[in-house]
Amino acid sequence: MTSTSTPTPSSLERRLTLVVSKAEIDAATTKQLQQMGRKLKVPGFRPGKAPLKVVEQSYGAQARSEAVGDALSKAYSEAVVAQQMRPAGPPQIKTLEPDAAQPESMRFEATIEVYPEVPMPNREALSIETVQCEVTEADLDRTLDTLRRQRVTYTVVSRPVQKDDQLKIDFLGKVDGEPFEGGRAEGFEFVAGVGGMLPDFEAAVVGMTAGDVKVFSVQFPENYHATNLAGKLAEFSVTVHEVREPHFPALDDSFAAAFGIKEGGLAQLRADVEKNLRREVSARAKNKGKRAVMDALLAQASFDVPSALVNAEAERMAEQTRQDMAGRGMNVKDAPFPPELFKEQATKRVRLGILVGEIVKAQNLQPNEDAVKAMLQEMGQSYENAEEFVRWAMSNQERRSEAEAVVLEDNVVSWVLQAAQVSQKTLDVESLMKEAG
Repeated sequence: MTSTSTPTPSSLERRLTLVVSKAEIDAATTKQLQQMGRKLKVPGFRPGKAPLKVVEQSYGAQARSEAVGDALSKAYSEAVVAQQMRPAGPPQIKTLEPDAAQPESMRFEATIEVYPEVPMPNREALSIETVQCEVTEADLDRTLDTLRRQRVTYTVVSRPVQKDDQLKIDFLGKVDGEPFEGGRAEGFEFVAGVGGMLPDFEAAVVGMTAGDVKVFSVQFPENYHATNLAGKLAEFSVTVHEVREPHFPALDDSFAAAFGIKEGGLAQLRADVEKNLRREVSARAKNKGKRAVMDALLAQASFDVPSALVNAEAERMAEQTRQDMAGRGMNVKDAPFPPELFKEQATKRVRLGILVGEIVKAQNLQPNEDAVKAMLQEMGQSYENAEEFVRWAMSNQERRSEAEAVVLEDNVVSWVLQAAQVSQKTLDVESLMKEAG
């Protein structure tokens, strides 16, 4: 078996000419038929005693096909090793015309894509902005208030609408005198002044009472998600049926007990909220810094990537989108999700993945056992029995692989930050949550 390579127009595509001996194919075919004959039950012959010619009549084509496949696989593997290639996917094989100079051989062409040569990034040229965020007492107060609001109850009142009241209304909206899709509702409920409706709408209903009817104008923002309404001035007619006053639970030990706090009351609830909020803030700040590092690496990377990997990633992203939408109850049976829509993002993901892989290999940044266990312990903090979670996760290959992937990324981030130009931005908790959300 011999092989040669030829240049191609693509920087990553390679073509190998594979030459296999007909004599080897014939010998392998005969051997395969002999092995098959020992197991076959052929009418008129004892089991395993059918003549080779009889076996060949029924299974000769199959045996030869397998022999050719095995020979090609061996020739291809030897060629890849000999030429130190790193295939990025399976080869495409086609049969070539016989060579008059080699009448005893069969010729094939294998077309493959290889991984690119990836230069190490210049860390000193990278500018990275990390985030610092401190949790304050005001943040804890705001979080506890959010918990109170999640347990609000309402009672019907006869006074005018105020902020935080829940309303039951009918409305009809028109643009240029014509009703528009989504602009009509009956028995619609919302809370005034919390941003659930457009600012002009919420401002207009404040002061109305049950039984009132009011007509007013609402300005849709230029960036409104419904493009047919973006920037338009609409006229709404609103009828208020009910005004409901909110009642928020008091922040006391009884409130804490509603969250399963058996000892320590409100003080313990506040301590738990602080612990969870600090963990969330730390994770979001860390992830924001990680994204900054990965974006900087990607901006410096300019190498070509194998189209086979890009296509596979685009297919995966399309299927993931379909599953996510179906999981939210959307009918996606006939919805088109062409992989081409995801090709640009898939290309970036593949390029970054190759770069990170090369950095890990070149700098020996593979995760070790202690780091993986520490990461699982960190993940387990949100579980009631963290130690039990760690024991289970260490023996669960899927969850362990997730932890290894996170540690690997963290190692790359640390390696980059050691030499990059790093600046730090201070954010309050609310800003961090909005930016990282």
